[in-house]
Amino acid sequence: MNRKTVIRNLAIVFGILLVIYAFSYFGNDTRGWKTVDTSVAIAQLDSGNVDTAQIDDREQQIRLDLKNGNDATEGETQILAKYPESASQTIFDKVNQDGLQSFNTVVSQDSWFSSLLLFLLPMIVLLGLFVFVMSRMQGGGRGGVMGFGKSKAKQLSKDMPKTTFQDVAGADEAVEELYEIKDFLQNPARYQSLGAKIPRGVLLYGPPGTGKTLLARAVAGEAGVPFFTISGSDFVEMFVGVGASRVRDLFEQAKQNSPCIIFVDEIDAVGRQRGAGMGGGHDEREQTLNQLLVEMDGFGERTGVILIAATNRPDILDPALLRPGRFDRQIPVGAPDLAGRRAILAVHAAGKPVAQDADLEGLAKRTVGMSGADLANVINEAALLTARENGTVITEASLEESVDRVVGGPRRKSRIISEHEKKITAYHEGGHTLAAWAMPDIEPVYKVTILARGRTGGHAMTVPEDDKGLMTRSEMIARLVMAMGGRAAEELVFHEPTTGASSDIDQATKIARAMVTEYGMSSKLGAVRYGQEQGDPFLGRSMGVQSDFSHEVAREIDEEVRKLIEAAHTEAWAILNEYRDVLDTLATELLERETLTRKDLEKIFTSVTKRPRITTFNDFGERIPSDKPPVKTPRELALERGEPWPPQPIAPKVVPPQPFPQPQYAGSPQLSKGQDAQAGGRNGGYTNGGYTNGAPVNGSHGTHPQGVSPYNGGPAHSQGNGGGNNGGGNNGGGYRAPEPRPQGSRPDYGAPAGWSAPGWPPREPTGPNSGPTEPAYQSPHYRPPQYQPPEYRAPEYQAPEYQAPDYQAPEYQAPEYRTPGHQGPGHQGSDNRGHNGDTSQGEGHDSPPTQHWDPLGGLPSNPEPRPDGNEPGRDEDGGPRTQRWEGPNGQH
Repeated sequence: MNRKTVIRNLAIVFGILLVIYAFSYFGNDTRGWKTVDTSVAIAQLDSGNVDTAQIDDREQQIRLDLKNGNDATEGETQILAKYPESASQTIFDKVNQDGLQSFNTVVSQDSWFSSLLLFLLPMIVLLGLFVFVMSRMQGGGRGGVMGFGKSKAKQLSKDMPKTTFQDVAGADEAVEELYEIKDFLQNPARYQSLGAKIPRGVLLYGPPGTGKTLLARAVAGEAGVPFFTISGSDFVEMFVGVGASRVRDLFEQAKQNSPCIIFVDEIDAVGRQRGAGMGGGHDEREQTLNQLLVEMDGFGERTGVILIAATNRPDILDPALLRPGRFDRQIPVGAPDLAGRRAILAVHAAGKPVAQDADLEGLAKRTVGMSGADLANVINEAALLTARENGTVITEASLEESVDRVVGGPRRKSRIISEHEKKITAYHEGGHTLAAWAMPDIEPVYKVTILARGRTGGHAMTVPEDDKGLMTRSEMIARLVMAMGGRAAEELVFHEPTTGASSDIDQATKIARAMVTEYGMSSKLGAVRYGQEQGDPFLGRSMGVQSDFSHEVAREIDEEVRKLIEAAHTEAWAILNEYRDVLDTLATELLERETLTRKDLEKIFTSVTKRPRITTFNDFGERIPSDKPPVKTPRELALERGEPWPPQPIAPKVVPPQPFPQPQYAGSPQLSKGQDAQAGGRNGGYTNGGYTNGAPVNGSHGTHPQGVSPYNGGPAHSQGNGGGNNGGGNNGGGYRAPEPRPQGSRPDYGAPAGWSAPGWPPREPTGPNSGPTEPAYQSPHYRPPQYQPPEYRAPEYQAPEYQAPDYQAPEYQAPEYRTPGHQGPGHQGSDNRGHNGDTSQGEGHDSPPTQHWDPLGGLPSNPEPRPDGNEPGRDEDGGPRTQRWEGPNGQH
């Protein structure tokens, strides 16, 4: 309630009290008469001290005008006394017998004014009460109690905001568009000379907090014309027809004050799409919208009135409202970019005592995606934190803490976390950080912490170096790998998962499902959009996704989503297993310091190299638990050494300065700086080494499987080394896998009985040189090649290498082509008995070799000439032709 309303209400109450007092004052004719007891009046009559008397029969009172005043009347000569109705005759007889000079009897009657007032006063009170209740119900407004159909728009004149376009930062395009409207209103001749017409409506739309209302205030501060502001919800009331009536009244006021500007905030409250009601019935908002459409561009004239509206839901507005002629311009107001955030922070930091070393540039880079309202909140939170600590300037630490509070919520200092849970959190967040650091297509990790904030127990924050509008498939895969890094670390170190990865799994599932169903990044399902969002504009949110695909496609979608997540899980597992020592070091630092910045991470991750870019996954491999225990906390190390915990504070020992170094005894071991640092890095005798983690022999790393294969030999069908067992293995690329796990072992994730890990049990080997029972071990680092090797084609075998005279035409008989009778392709490079690259005869061949069936669909090993004289593998016109030979059971 403002000051004017308070003064008005007090004046009304004072007037009512004044009327009541005046009525009682002027209606009383006994002023100047002394009221005494009845006995005093009778005594004066008996003593003969009465000059004149008047009996008021209706009021049952007697007025005596005394000759002389005395003590009984306190010196008064005019007295008034009351008597009961039963004593009326007695009083009359006394006055008549007293021999007074004169006396009178008055029977009073009510005046017409008093009678009328007594009749009308209750009605006036009831009518006033009704007016008050109705005005309170309708919130006041112009026209009194009958003005509920009038517009509630507030015209800004004396209260015109002082905001200008100079106060708006981070929305340069919107400012430019609105500045043109302001210039048109102030200088219309320049535009009218060119035949230009001013836009009738401007729609500002964007996420909440991006400055739409601030832009409208800037227009009001600089336009220099009457400015009406109203909310979209002000058109909706309890009575039917009120909204349309208020729209008409609003535009009538605007026409009387044209040129002017009308600003409607949150226009989606009245401009929602018509005909979208679910329950049927009549919707009053449709009538209000219809009237708004008519007023904006109808049959009547509307010159000099510009409508500016703001909303964050342009998708639910009626199409008729958005067409040109009503809203000619639709200006998006999105989240600011780096330059915009820098300018917004400078605007809000102006006038505040910010320290000289505060890095607003770095703060702008770390606040990607924040709106202008979020940035203002960051600066305000930093000021509040500084005041809480009785500081005088806003420091860099306060700004950093304010960003964490805005993003993750306040820190939960009172929460007590057990040491084991803290260790799990350290490894979990370390897994996210290490996986993100090793992937090439993801934003660099800025900070990792295990401090609990809001609903999280810790977080690893990635900050992009620049603003991005698009995301590639490799970047989305890298995000999947980072999301699964926490779960992979828990399983790798503690051999069982926890519930801490629920948010990570939810995020990974959303990314993977969007890749498959929205972005068409699945090679199996193709570039097809599966599912259409169904929503109701009156609810303002999506109601779900309509299933426009079959059950078989739904099953394939689920399989593709699972494959993506499992493959990312395996990739994160491989990264953490390869750099297990680095993961232990990172967890140790997190347990000691709780928060690590990018500079700290750069020192820890010096040995971590970027993985090759991954654009697709073929399968999701196998994850083998690690036998290496987690690092030990300082408490566990102290208990092992028998030291008290927590450690008792020890007074510092004062050591006098030594001019010369202390001599060492003969034969004492001398440690170099590197050895000393290495010895100091151990945790109480426990080293983080011990495992090679797949480190290459002789210090040379093999090429990652996603790139060129690290094995020297080619595939089984290569004509160089013949493939097989001589082609890869430990002879190629310098890559040595860890020792194979014992026979029959399997990953144990603490899952219920009957559940098996992906890829388990392993297939039994079928090669001739493999062991009889031991399953073939596959390194967790190994991933199949991203692209399949090219299919073996006939042009690689030139026809001139085979001489036609060696084969006689009569020997070419169709019944002789029986592949089951020949040696299969398994003897052509899988056995070590053949020659490298030699496709001539092997063991047991005494005659020229016959044709062999090639499962890849190429030419036979030793083709014989055709009866027509043409070369094998060529048509009559000499062109190359791929020839397929029928294999066993009719296979090709």
